[in-house]
Amino acid sequence: MIEAELAFWNIGRLSTCHSPNGPKRGRQMADAGEILNATVAVADGKIVYVGNTDPSRQLINAPIWQDCAGAAMVPGLVDCHTHLVYAGDRAVEFEQRIMGASYLEIMMAGGGIMSTAWAVRAASQEQLVQQCLERCQEMANLGVTSLEIKTGYGLTLEDELKMLRAIEQVAISTPLTVVPTFLGAHAIPAEFKADPAAYTRLVVEQMLPAAWQWYMGSGFSKNGTPFFCDVFCEQNAFSLADSREVLQTARELGFKIKIHSDEFSSMGGIGLGIDMGATSIDHLDTATDSDIQALANSGSVAVLLPGVNFNLGSAHFARGREMIDAGCAVALSTDINPGSCPSPSLPLIMAIAARYQRITPNECLNACTINAAWAAGLGESNGSIEVGKNADLVLLKRHEARFLAYEFGGNPIASVYKQGVKIA
Repeated sequence: MIEAELAFWNIGRLSTCHSPNGPKRGRQMADAGEILNATVAVADGKIVYVGNTDPSRQLINAPIWQDCAGAAMVPGLVDCHTHLVYAGDRAVEFEQRIMGASYLEIMMAGGGIMSTAWAVRAASQEQLVQQCLERCQEMANLGVTSLEIKTGYGLTLEDELKMLRAIEQVAISTPLTVVPTFLGAHAIPAEFKADPAAYTRLVVEQMLPAAWQWYMGSGFSKNGTPFFCDVFCEQNAFSLADSREVLQTARELGFKIKIHSDEFSSMGGIGLGIDMGATSIDHLDTATDSDIQALANSGSVAVLLPGVNFNLGSAHFARGREMIDAGCAVALSTDINPGSCPSPSLPLIMAIAARYQRITPNECLNACTINAAWAAGLGESNGSIEVGKNADLVLLKRHEARFLAYEFGGNPIASVYKQGVKIA
C-alpha cells in the first residue's frame, strides 16, 4: 500500500512530460507522456504515485481524494528566463516603437535597459521585493511553479548586489522555486560609455567575485540551488571577446553558464555558449543553419523567447520548427521585463510559439515544463510528473493540454499546486 497525504483522481488527461534522461529532443518533444483517466498521489511534497485511476483506490491509502472531474493536468510550468526584479516601466518607449523607433535606437539614445537601471538604482531593496512578489503571484495564477530571475538592472557593484539580495528575499517569501542568475554584463551603463572596457573589467574583477561570495553565504547555496552567470552578447552590448572573458571568469569561480545570444545579430555567441558548456543559450533569432546543427549536437538547451518578437512588432521569429526537427532541446520562456516583453503569461507564449514558430501544442508544453526545468538547472526535481519529483501540478479548466496553446487571451488555469499545496 502506498501511503499518501493527497490523491488527485479522475484526471481526464494527465500530461506527465516524463523524460528521465534529460531534456526532450526532436521527435520526443511531441510526446507529452499522456495518461488517460489518471491519478497522482502526493506525500511530503513529492509525487508517490502516477498511474491509472482504476487500480489506484486499492494501491493508495490517502485521507483526501480530490476529484478532478475529468479535467486535464500538467506539470507546474517553469519560466527559465526572466528579469522579474525591476522598477518602473517603459510605456513611453513602447509608444516610440509604435512610431517607428527600433529597440537598438532607443537603447543607443539612453533608453532601454539603462532607463530601467536608473529606476532600480532609485528603488529600495524592499520596494523591489514587494513588486517582484506581486509579479510572482500573477505568474503562479498562470501556472508557473518555478522560475529563474536575473540581475542586470543595477549595473553597479552595489546595485547588482542589491538585486541579488532582493532575489533571495523573494525566494524566501514566495512558494515558487527561484533560481538566481547574475547578469551584470547586461548593458554598458551610461557612466562607462566612453570606456566600455573599463566596465567589463569591473564586472570581471569586482562584480563576479562579490556575487559568488554572496551566493556562498546565501540560502541558495545551502539548499543546492544553482547560480548562473549570463551575458548579453550583442551589438552595443558585449562583444564576443568580452563575453568570453566574463563567462570564463564566472566558470572558474563556480558559476553555471547562460548566454543571451543572436537576438539581433549573429556574433558567434552560440559557439561561445557551446564552448563554455552553457546550460542554456537564449533568444537565437538570428541563428544560422550551422548554429542550429551545433546546438543539436550540444548539451545546451535552446531557449526561445517569442514574446519579445511579438512585443517588438517583428515578423521574424527564431526558427523553432527547424530547431526541433534538427534535434535541439528547445525551451520557451516569457523573458518578462519592462521593455522587450512585459508579459507574465507562459500560456500566451505557447500560443505565439504555436502560430509563428510552428511548434505544436505538446512541443510547447514540453518546452515550458521539462525542457525549461533543465534550462534552469532544475530538471532532476521539477518539470515533469514522475514519482520522486516535486508535486508541482497544474489543473486546467479544459479537458486536454492542447488548449494551453489553442486558446489565448484568457487564463486557462483552474488551480496550481506547489509541492502538493494549493497556491493559486
